[in-house]
Formats: sequence, C-alpha cells, structure tokens
Amino acid sequence: MTDSPLQNRVVVVTGAARGLGAALARECARRGARIALLGHEKPRLDEVAAELPTRAVAVEADVTDPVALDAAAHEVRERLGTPSVVVANAGIAEGGPFATSDPTEWSRVVDVNLTGSAHTARAFLPDLRRTAGYHLQIASLASLGAAPMMSAYCASKAGVEAFTHSLRAEVAHHGIAVGIAYLNWIDTDMIRDADRYTVLRELRAHMPAPARRTFPADHVAARLVRAVERRRTAVYVPGWLRLAQVGRTALPPMVLRLSRRELPRLEAEGAMDPTGPLGAGGRADHAEGAGA
Repeated sequence: MTDSPLQNRVVVVTGAARGLGAALARECARRGARIALLGHEKPRLDEVAAELPTRAVAVEADVTDPVALDAAAHEVRERLGTPSVVVANAGIAEGGPFATSDPTEWSRVVDVNLTGSAHTARAFLPDLRRTAGYHLQIASLASLGAAPMMSAYCASKAGVEAFTHSLRAEVAHHGIAVGIAYLNWIDTDMIRDADRYTVLRELRAHMPAPARRTFPADHVAARLVRAVERRRTAVYVPGWLRLAQVGRTALPPMVLRLSRRELPRLEAEGAMDPTGPLGAGGRADHAEGAGA
C-alpha cells in the first residue's frame, strides 16, 4: 500500500509480541512503515519482526520501567529513525473479587496499563514533537463503563482515557495529535483465557448480543491503522461503541442490576475465585516480575 501516509515512517507498538499488538505491527508494515516492536518475550518479538515485509526491530522493554523505555527509544532512533507514530497497546488483566485480590497483583495491572502508558508517551514525545507525529492510546469499553470482577483493569482503562485527554490538550500546539481507541472484545489469548472462568464468561454472556461479540485481531488492527493514517481523535471498534460513549451515564445502573441478579448465585457456586494473570502475555509479565 504505497500510497499510505505511513510509508517509510517509523511506528512504535508496545505489547507487540502477540495479539492485537502483533496484528497492528503487521498492518502498519503492510502499509510500508518501519516497525519497532516493544514488549516482553524477546523471542516472540523477534519472530513477529522476522515476518514483517519492512524493516523492523524487536526491543525487549518493560513499559513500567522509564529507564528501559528511554533506552528503547534511543535504540529505535539509532536503528530505524525518528518515530512518527507510537501506539501504547501494552496491557494485562486479571479477574476476581476486589476484596480478596492480591494488592501487588492488583497494582501491577494499573501500573502496566496506566502508568506504563504514561511512561511510553514520555519516552517518545520528543520524537513525536520533531515529526509532528501521532500517539494512539489503546483503551476499552471498560473506559466507558466498569464491570464487576475486573476492578483493576477497569480502573486502569478509565485512567488512560483521562490521561489521553489531558495529554492531547498539552501537546496539540506542538503539532502532535493524540488519539484514543475504544475497543470491545477481541479474539486474543487474554479473552480466550478469561472465558475459561465461569464468572467472567457468564457476565459477558448476559451482556446485550452486540456487546458479547468478539472480533478478530486483524480486523481490529485494520480499523485502528486507518484511524492512525487519519490522525483520529477517537476510534470505536465496533462502531456502536459510540452509542455507549453518548449513553455512558446509563451503564453503571445497568451493570449494578445485572450484578445484583447474577453474582449471588455465582458466589454460592464458588465461581468467584481470582483468575490470576489472564493470557500468555499476562503470564509473561508476571514471570518477568517474579524473576526481577
């Protein structure tokens, strides 16, 4: 796709070892971009990089470590050039009741999803200022309406929404565009893993039919990259999430009614144990932290 604005641009994607991050890397490369893949699991990052049709580098970095991110940004500049696009995609999740959650694991979700996104922006803002570039923050339906049993994830995604709006207002006069992507369920290992747990599976099953549907990662990535090309302020996948944005004040009462009806039964069935980190990416992050 040689007519893409991404042709010969440097695009940074965090959380690029698998799932949506890897799909975003492939889609941007298909449009001619040079790709920097950041995340844990260096062997998987190398595999994704080797598959891409354009120049790519794989850099192992923990988004919660600002020193590591600064080093990663330097390596990207040296090997690929100055980034024009940064996609803050890295994220983890775990489920379970807040009252019995492990405080360290709860905080880690917020640290990766929210603080890690802020560290990512800080590390690459000098590059985006030089290129009048674009920063895309991956958010979620959870940014619009919180759900039970996912308190850390919902808190972090609500936080990244506020952070994105604040950052956009701060850097607009430097020519930097900042967008946010509101996403629903994506067919990744994180979601497939979540469906193994009764409480998470049943809560999703009681959502309205459109809200239960999962979308292939490649489909979502294509939508997001079109938004990157147009420097969109916001992108919704699927499109009906715009309605959730408009009606977001109605979501908490709806969730509360569902929870009051369903959680007592699930609690009585013993189906509300903590899940631990969800998906291979979450487990890789946990293993990295345990080894530190």
